[in-house]
Order: sequence, then C-alpha cells, then structure tokens
Amino acid sequence: MTKYSFIARMPDEPGALHRAADIVKSYSGNINRIQYDRRIDPATVFFEVTATPETYVQMKEDLHAIGYLQETLPALGFLKFSLYLPHQPGSLFELLTYITGAGANIAYIDFDDRRCDPGRVTISLNIEKTAIVESLLDRLKSRYRLDIIEYDMTGEKLDDTVFYVRFAQAVRGLVGTAEDGFLLSFLHDVNHIVQELNSLGQDPKEVFESILATGRTLRNTTGDRFYADLQRIRLSDAVEVFCFQMPCGGNIFLLRAPDETVMIDTGYGIYHEDVMRMFRHYGLPNQQGIGRVYITHADADHCGAGGFSGEKVHTHAGSLAIIRQANRAYGSRSESSILEEVYTTVINLFSRFTPPENPDLFPAEMIGMRSIFPVLARVKVHDIEFEVLESLGGHLHGQVYLFCPGHGIVFTADTLINFGSLDEDRKRYNSLADFLVTSVNVDSECARRERKALLELIRDLDEELSPHGRRCLVAGGHGAVSVLNDGRLEAVGPIERYRAGGPKAD
Repeated sequence: MTKYSFIARMPDEPGALHRAADIVKSYSGNINRIQYDRRIDPATVFFEVTATPETYVQMKEDLHAIGYLQETLPALGFLKFSLYLPHQPGSLFELLTYITGAGANIAYIDFDDRRCDPGRVTISLNIEKTAIVESLLDRLKSRYRLDIIEYDMTGEKLDDTVFYVRFAQAVRGLVGTAEDGFLLSFLHDVNHIVQELNSLGQDPKEVFESILATGRTLRNTTGDRFYADLQRIRLSDAVEVFCFQMPCGGNIFLLRAPDETVMIDTGYGIYHEDVMRMFRHYGLPNQQGIGRVYITHADADHCGAGGFSGEKVHTHAGSLAIIRQANRAYGSRSESSILEEVYTTVINLFSRFTPPENPDLFPAEMIGMRSIFPVLARVKVHDIEFEVLESLGGHLHGQVYLFCPGHGIVFTADTLINFGSLDEDRKRYNSLADFLVTSVNVDSECARRERKALLELIRDLDEELSPHGRRCLVAGGHGAVSVLNDGRLEAVGPIERYRAGGPKAD
C-alpha cells in the first residue's frame, strides 16, 4: 500500500463529495486526508489516499471518467461586460442561452429592471479560451448594445469560484514557467499548510496571501531593486569583516585576509547574481575568488546559494541531512510538523534554493566544551582562530556558531539577533515565516537555553576584553553586527546602504 494524492474538481451540488469517496472505497482505498472549504473554493477538494498502485490507477480512471479528476491547470481569464436587454419576456433567457452555448462559465450576474437604467445587465465570466470570448462577443455585439468593463487573461481578476486556479497562476508568475503537474503538487502542499493553520484558528485567505507575499517580496528585491546594508569592521591588522544585510533573509559575512577571503553563510539563491555584483562594487572577490565557505545552518536564507561555491563549503552533518530531506524540522522534536515541512518546500521554491551538494562536514566527535556547547573543530582565517561550536538544535538541527575569544567576535547564526536594527521591510518579511510556521525555532525551549548560554559567553568575554578597550562583537544571522550593553544588542560603527545603482550612506 502506498500513499497517493489527487485533486478533485467537482460540481457544487449535494452528493458530489460522496460520489468521489465511493469510488475510493470501491477500490479498497483508505482516505488519509481530505480538505474542502467552500469559503476558499466551492469546487476543489484535496485527497490523500492509501492504495495499491494498481487500484490507484483504476481510481483515477473512474474519477477522470466523471470529470472529477483535476490533472491540468487551465489558463483562465476574466471578462466583465454590461449590455441592455429589450423589455420583453424571455430576453434574459435568450442571453443566457448564448453564453451557455459558447461554453462560458458565469461567475457574476446583476440585473434589476427597477433601476434607473432598466434593461442593463452586468455579467462576469471565467473563460478558458480567447477564441470562445471573441466568438461570444461578436454574437452579442450583433444583438445588443454592449460595453466591456474588464478583460484580463493574466488570471489576476478571477473570482474565488476558481480560487486555486487563480492562486496557481499567481505562483507560476512568481517562479516562471512551471508544468501543471508541479503546480498541482505544490497546491497540495500549500493546502496542507492551510488545513493545519485553519485548525489553529487562522484565516485561510491570510495564509494564501502570506505565501504569495513571501514570493513577491523576494522577486521584488532582485535586479535593479536589490539593496543591502553594509558594515565594515577590522578584526586585526590583517583581517577585516564585512557584514551584508540582505533585503530578505539572513546576513552574508566576508572575512577578507591577505591570503584569502572566507564567506560565512551565502544568502538566498535568488540573490546570488546581485550579491556578486555588489562584491565587485566593493572590490571583493566573486565566487571563484572566495577560498572557503562556512554555513551555519540549513535554512534557505543561509545556505541557499551554497551550490554556486563548488567543493569549498563546510557545514554540519545535520545541515546536510536537512537539505537532503527538504524538511527544516528534520532531526528535531518538530520533525513531523506539516507546517515546517511544507514551509521548506515553499521557501525553497520562491528563493531558488541552490544548496551545496557535497560539502565537507565538521567532525562528529567533539574536541572540548565551551559552556554548554561542544567544540567540534578549530579553523583559522589568517591570524584569527575560531572554535566551531555545535548548537543544541533550538533553532535548527545542526546549527553551529563560530566563536573567536582571542579577537572578540562570535557568529551566532539565528540564535542571537539584533531585531531592533532591522528596518520595517525586513521585519515585515520575517513576520511571514513566523506566521506560516508559528515559530521559526524547531524547539523553543532549547533555543532559550542557547540564547542564555551565548549571552553569558559574551558577557564573560567582554570582561576579559574591557581592560584592552575592546568589546565582543555579536555577528547575528540577521541585523547589524552589535555589542551587548545592559542586556541589549546595539549596532556598532557606520552602516552603509548599497543599492543596485550604487552605494548610498544612511
């Protein structure tokens, strides 16, 4: 027995759902999941069933025979027009006969002969083929006085009677050419998020809009609209750190030394070309000129461009497992969470996820302890030595920190972030992920323990460095490089705004 999924598009009439369930039952199929909400789409039902491969084929054939099985996504358009009917019996019936005969589907009709313009009827149609529209309009123009109000073939004006088709067309517009089979599978995944969040009391339409807003925000911050915030801080006489805050998602850090440049985290794949142009602007090496890449964890905004770096990438075995499982909750107590698994699919799609395929892995055996964190390795960038600390898996399984007590800097990944340094656009984008997975940490209790331990490490290091007039720099996964003052992270140094057209100091 194997688990399968399909989408049924059925008439909005009594017994339709029962008829589909009867077909599944007749082939001894077991329905594992079903989701239908007429508030979203009155005709679309999502099924997951367990069946043998042979009986599933028979099931699909029977569903196809009665017109229930949705295997394609028609490129529907929208037409809204008004015309004037003669004041005589049967005139509305005659108009509807023309529309029905053309195979058009009425989504809206409005007519009342007591109004100031008696005889005026307004109609909206969902249409699949432009030839049908042209033929229908030619016929109606020859019979009635007709005004076209709206005509759109992009799918943006479709109403909610075909909500899922409209949503799929919006997704296709964000990711480019996509086959119907891929989009139908994606709809299944998205519907599962909707079902889970709906059970938690969330508005289904807000879920769909949050998903599309994620894709739109990423798309709309590339190319000429790409920007980043830059801090440059000297760590030693020979090594300088660059912190680039992306428009969306995590930071990219470069450590520039005389003999090589090292990258810590890569940002989203969708930003790769923009980032390379930005590096060239600042006289930094492009991907080929970067010596090593260290990835702190497997979220798409931290490793999603790692595949462009070839064999130079280093990360934790847990991060590689998450990448291959395509589930950000893998290896955690939340591993079975539908929200986490499907969100991974959504963000990987929209961000053009291009992770490293065969990175070098940090050793599994610890070589010491730093507070509550195992030390997995020590790595050097010129005269600066870092300890690779293994997290406890609060934010993500396999997350690591890079800690340098000698020169006073710690790369904390997503465990410590200066949220106050984020602008409103970044806060708004981050809130989308919070909404869709309810928490970006796969184990919130564990994440709190990690934050507390890191803050203690930073305070202790500050005490050691203060006689020398130095502070521990906190390089979080998002936001500005900061120092800890009275329990709060405060940004250090000037922050420069880079725009695709050139830099601009804020």
